Amino acid sequence: MGTQRYRVSAMKCEGCAANVRRALAAVAGVEGVEVDLAGAAAVVSGEADPRAVVAALTAAGYPAEPEPARDAQQRS
Repeated sequence: MGTQRYRVSAMKCEGCAANVRRALAAVAGVEGVEVDLAGAAAVVSGEADPRAVVAALTAAGYPAEPEPARDAQQRS
């Protein structure tokens, strides 16, 4: 099981965070979701296709993009 962090735009309140959780929980392969409202991010665990995660968030009104892996950031 892997994890991926996503930058999520347009999350402004706990209601938005709950909508993000619901949208992510509906994606095939998602086994867990943590939402960081203050950090405008979500961490998804499981084997979900990142394109499906981004599509689900965007369809729910929260444009998103995967964050680069930390190892890749440290090497550059």
